[in-house]
Amino acid sequence: MMCAVAGNRGIGRAMFLGISLALFFGVGLAAQTAWAGGATDAMKGTIDEVLRILQDKNLKQPEKSEERRKLLEQVVGERFDYSEMSRRALGAPWAKLSDKEKEEFVGLFQTLLVNSYADKVEAYSGEGVDYINERTEKDYAEVRTKVLTGKTEIPLDYRLLFKASVWRVYDVVVDGVSLVNNYRGQFTKILRSGSFADLLDQLRKKSDKIKTS
Repeated sequence: MMCAVAGNRGIGRAMFLGISLALFFGVGLAAQTAWAGGATDAMKGTIDEVLRILQDKNLKQPEKSEERRKLLEQVVGERFDYSEMSRRALGAPWAKLSDKEKEEFVGLFQTLLVNSYADKVEAYSGEGVDYINERTEKDYAEVRTKVLTGKTEIPLDYRLLFKASVWRVYDVVVDGVSLVNNYRGQFTKILRSGSFADLLDQLRKKSDKIKTS
């Protein structure tokens, strides 16, 4: 069970989560925009700030590594809606949780996500990205991009929700594979053979391992 939550084999092809979120941050200097709207502009604002942090010579010093990572997590956290991602990843069981259980689950899931992409973001080497288009329907938007890495083109889409006057990411889709759906499948398997308490216990153990590593 633990391997599924850890996201090594369960994430799927090409280290799905790490690649998807690393590429999310890499869409600055070599990007070409075919069409942009409110959601695209919001993402660009986040990306520009991430690139500023990554390119800051002072923050590249070894003794600044922890400060640098915290700054990146803060910027990303302002664009990613971890609560919405958690609700969608858990699925139907979410409605039965107490406020305390929801809060703990969101915190643990966030730790898992942050750890999965942090190293990839900091190791970003500058692949190019083309913005394809933006599709919007009421409070939902999907920003479609194509990542150019060597001779390979990877479709990479970002799904956003307009909430409290802010566009925030609630899912990332890489080559047709949804991050949220991928995790939902893992969590569903665990809940079929155990309880929500068992799922939390596995996430706690994984979170503790991350924090002590």
